[in-house]
Amino acid sequence: MGLEVRPFRALTYRRHHPDDLARVSSPAYDLVTSAGRDRLAEADPHNIVRLILPHVEPDPGGSDGAARSADQAAETLERWLADGILVRDGQPALWLYEMTPPDGRPETVGWLGAVATGSGAVLPHEDTYPPAVEGRRALLAATATDLEPIVLAHDPDPEVADLTGSARSAAPTLEVQDTEGVRHRLWRVTDRPLLDRVTAALHRTSAVIADGHHRFAAARAHARGAAGAPGSDAVLALVTPMGPGGLRVAAIHRVLPDLGLDRAVAGATDGFRVRELPTAGTGPDAVVVAIDRWLAASGETGFLLIDGRRLVQLSEPSAAVLGAIPTEAPDAWRGLDVVLAHHGLLGHLLHRADDPSSVVVAHSVEEAVRTALDRRGVGLLLRAPSPADVAAVARAGARMPRKSTLFVPKPRTGLVLRPLAD
Repeated sequence: MGLEVRPFRALTYRRHHPDDLARVSSPAYDLVTSAGRDRLAEADPHNIVRLILPHVEPDPGGSDGAARSADQAAETLERWLADGILVRDGQPALWLYEMTPPDGRPETVGWLGAVATGSGAVLPHEDTYPPAVEGRRALLAATATDLEPIVLAHDPDPEVADLTGSARSAAPTLEVQDTEGVRHRLWRVTDRPLLDRVTAALHRTSAVIADGHHRFAAARAHARGAAGAPGSDAVLALVTPMGPGGLRVAAIHRVLPDLGLDRAVAGATDGFRVRELPTAGTGPDAVVVAIDRWLAASGETGFLLIDGRRLVQLSEPSAAVLGAIPTEAPDAWRGLDVVLAHHGLLGHLLHRADDPSSVVVAHSVEEAVRTALDRRGVGLLLRAPSPADVAAVARAGARMPRKSTLFVPKPRTGLVLRPLAD
């Protein structure tokens, strides 16, 4: 059973000018900080962040905040539809999506469609956090709309590559450049023979979830409770090839709030070889430079503990640490740095719970250093697993710890939405 990718009638902003799209679009919801959310909302009264991250004041009565946020998003969406801010396509389409980084790296190209969630062709590779899944499920149920795509990395297929190339001959339907300098171009494809060939070629492949484990789990949970409601058996997804023309994998780091570096190192000494690394200075900028140098060095192993001023390398896990890794797990999973860090360091040595208040994720070195300083804590800097490692874990039926991988570049949220009902 391969990927089932369906055309859909998209919902888009009525105004398509790149400047307008830049003001109303957003990064994926899980990359938006609280301050970033406020900046996006202030940039335009119709920025998509008002739907994906609706803001509600705390209720002294203790009512369900997730439900109230979802209801507010549904009311906002209904108002935007009535006012013509968002408009519905008249016929089903797939959207060819191209992302071009500013640094000369190869472009990433894929197909945006409604992907069936019930087959075994979509393979998760990360754990999820149940409250986060429930929040996304509530939002999906209230709005009856996929507000942003998940991302899937599919098995390479030569026909998919050929069809992708031929579909980019005309001018794009939508185009915008994001704040990172990535250029996003999308082509709305309605030609039925071409759509049939694309969906048939993709049906020969399976795919690993590159981004959107919580939204995929939320879509499946919604489908179970929707009693066969139209469109509830699929999720909006950008389907890109694994390897050339596809995504790159970056690391996601961690911060342990309210933990001093000396205490963390003392706990780690019982299970790792500990070595403090020199920096060119004592400030955060010098620490970032030293971290980047370490991450780029091919001969280094293990991971780093940092407090924004000092760096400590942990390597050569002891037998006790290795013994804390579940022995029944596949080899592809047991040897990952993120697994050693979560099970060996955080769980076995530091006795740290794996929840968002105890372990804060950081999507860049700079964010990890800044958060460690702000939260009076310790940053845990990890190397990214390879795409082959991710695929091996997924195909073995195993799961990495939550937020283990950052596939880049990411599609821009708000360019194309998918109402569940046709």
